[in-house]
Amino acid sequence: MGGVAGMRGRQTVRGMFQSLGVIMVAAGVMYLFIPHDEDANPVQAKDYRVELLTAQRAAPYAVLAPEGLGEDWKATVVSYKREQHDAWQLGFLDPDTQYVAIHQSTEEPKQYVPDVTQQATDSGKTQTVAGQVWQRWEGPKYDALVRTEGGATTVVTGTASFERLAEMAGALQSKKA
Repeated sequence: MGGVAGMRGRQTVRGMFQSLGVIMVAAGVMYLFIPHDEDANPVQAKDYRVELLTAQRAAPYAVLAPEGLGEDWKATVVSYKREQHDAWQLGFLDPDTQYVAIHQSTEEPKQYVPDVTQQATDSGKTQTVAGQVWQRWEGPKYDALVRTEGGATTVVTGTASFERLAEMAGALQSKKA
């Protein structure tokens, strides 16, 4: 009896290797015939000029957007919601593929900042960027630089380092339409 069970076990193992070989060949053929481009960047940069112009015309404050950042900063998210306290959002992937976003709103800062930073809190520290003083907020997921001016709160937040957040904050410009 032991000999029959041993043969059956070897046949099962051999069958498993044969099946694996067939699967590997099929996967190789599929790889060859499915188009792919290793150099393609999966993140497509979003052109946000129309949304920016719309927000600049509609918002009761000076809507900010960066100028002069390199092409390795890719805009990925853009929205303006008048009905939600004139909320402006512009999100980017930085050169290190970390998320950096600009949020602006007329909503009360104590409510707004924790919402857009995913529960960051005021660290009590400040940081001067391009001659402007920003509050440093720190959180479990996002850190942020925060300023309130001209009836709106501006938040530069994301998974990026404070150095990258400051780079974005320093590039922000306003062109009130």
